[in-house]
Amino acid sequence: ASLFRGVSPEDFETHIRRLFFTLKERWGNIPFEVVNDGEVTALAGSMGLEANRVLGVAMGTSQAAGYVNGSGHILPWLNELAFAPVDFRDDAPSDEWSGDIGCGAQYFSQQAVARLAPAAGFDFGKMPFPEQLVKVQEAMKEGDRRAEQIYETIGTCFGYSIAHYADFYDIENLLILGRVTSGEGGQVIIDEAETVLANEFPDLRIKLVVPDEKTKRHGQAVAAASLPALVPVLA
Repeated sequence: ASLFRGVSPEDFETHIRRLFFTLKERWGNIPFEVVNDGEVTALAGSMGLEANRVLGVAMGTSQAAGYVNGSGHILPWLNELAFAPVDFRDDAPSDEWSGDIGCGAQYFSQQAVARLAPAAGFDFGKMPFPEQLVKVQEAMKEGDRRAEQIYETIGTCFGYSIAHYADFYDIENLLILGRVTSGEGGQVIIDEAETVLANEFPDLRIKLVVPDEKTKRHGQAVAAASLPALVPVLA
């Protein structure tokens, strides 16, 4: 996994491979379940919306995703849409880790904002991506048309990508969150995506939803706590 790419093979085998088993043992063998954060986000959204067929997409450092099916269950596969292609041009931008081109992380994350900023007219030099995002958000708040164009581009790409995701997922609700969607720019992304869906894919009935503050703050914790199977303790 990319998270451990700086760990030597020897240390990985010794300390990482059974990491979660070690944690469970050290925590007194409490009920323990390991689930991708995207799945927990989607489950929290499903619980908050009281609805199923939810695809959750978080636009943050990268693109995270999770899915709850029509029965209200998360599934055993990985929904790593950050590495799923959404741009099939031969000259699409490449992912620095996998080397794949046109992946979602380049379009729906702070990487996307940094990649689009020069085209919009910003010159941030070698400023770290999180700081570039803050600058663009500040510019958006001040009514800078350049910032708005960045969000419009992300939203347009997202609309077409949602339709592409619908080829593989049965989606009724799409939960959208993450730091890229914070502030006025987030609504621009949603508006542009909805316009694409309405004009280009009118047969799709997918509702774009932003989680409420309760779900943002506590939803993941509540959903995660519901996952482990609890064994009754006999007195």
